[in-house]
Amino acid sequence: MIERVKITDAAKAIINTLSKQHGELMFHQSGGCCDGSSPMCFEKGELMINETDIRLGQIHGCDFYMSNDQFEYWKHTQLTVDVVKGRGASFSLEIPLGVRFIIKSRIYKEDELNKLSPVYIGENR
Repeated sequence: MIERVKITDAAKAIINTLSKQHGELMFHQSGGCCDGSSPMCFEKGELMINETDIRLGQIHGCDFYMSNDQFEYWKHTQLTVDVVKGRGASFSLEIPLGVRFIIKSRIYKEDELNKLSPVYIGENR
């Protein structure tokens, strides 16, 4: 099965630091407000998830969501969460560390489309 969302080792290290400070975490792919289309990291439960959100999977123990409308544009794309130096202009938890999460993406090959991991609506899984 091919995961829809992946993570780099550098981003895992930031999640380790954040989880020590904040406990369980979650991600939501921003749709353009504040910091463009950056993945936003929150304390688990801080952002209300509902039937308009799709759970793409987990990265380093954190659920990763995006809105259903945005998923329609990205459903043929594998996302990789990475981290870069520099402050973003968002409410994401990593910002005070002087870094920000970013998304790298690639289009699935045709033979991969039948092997994608399932997605879940809202918090149902």
